Amino acid sequence: MAMVRVTQNMIAGRSVASLQAGLDRLARTQERLSTGKEINRPSDSPTDATTSMKIRVQVAQTQQHVRNAQNGLGWLDVTDTTLQGMADNLRRARELALQGANASTSPESAQALVTELRQIREGLLGQANTTYLDRPVFGGVTSGGKAFDATGQYIGLDAPVERSVADGVKVRIDVPGTDVVGPNGANLFDDLAALETALLTGDKTGIQTGLVAMEQRSKAVTRAQAAVGAAYNRVDSAERKGQDALVTLRTALSEVEDTDLPKAMVDLQMHEVAYQAALASTSRVMQPSLVDFLR
Repeated sequence: MAMVRVTQNMIAGRSVASLQAGLDRLARTQERLSTGKEINRPSDSPTDATTSMKIRVQVAQTQQHVRNAQNGLGWLDVTDTTLQGMADNLRRARELALQGANASTSPESAQALVTELRQIREGLLGQANTTYLDRPVFGGVTSGGKAFDATGQYIGLDAPVERSVADGVKVRIDVPGTDVVGPNGANLFDDLAALETALLTGDKTGIQTGLVAMEQRSKAVTRAQAAVGAAYNRVDSAERKGQDALVTLRTALSEVEDTDLPKAMVDLQMHEVAYQAALASTSRVMQPSLVDFLR
């Protein structure tokens, strides 16, 4: 039977190694409690660290989608409010045209109608140039600050303004300015100018033409409002789904990263007891050295 000679150095080395291992476990538990995290460095758990990084990427992407949706909701809300104001102004313009079509309208009354109609035109022009975060909501992707110039001609860039609200899902949030007021040369502002002239000259045929034009423009605004409402519902639904997804992802991230405090406190107490016991047992097992005998 082979005999293994155990020396004092072997006992001391093993004892110190065991004490160091116990102290290391105690230090790691204290770190988990102080940081509140199970993973303080990738080496703590390579598998969980990889899972954590993947979840964090998903959280970042979802947060961006939610921000995009919130921006889109703000844009659509401003657009809807503007379209409602334009619808009200068009309704009033039609009422003025109906008054002007009355055969008993005097020149003074016609002038008063034209004065109000000009104010309505200015109001509509201002509404057509409504901005959201310094971008004209009817200007498409134009880099300028206006969609229409002072004469009412479209100067925007008719290209879709979209927001990515989920993976692979983009929603158009703008309404082309030409869809609302019509093409240059035959748009709402041209119709209003022609109606002003007809009212001033008493041209009943021109006034009737203006009435038809106002009706058509009102229908265009109504169609635009319907499109905005549909887009708003889609973006709002995506925003709510994104918020729900964030809650789920953060819960999953917490399960991977966060420390179970009650369990960690129990572990700390156990490791403290084990370390103190190791210290006590080591002090009793270690034999006196030659120096002790020479005292």
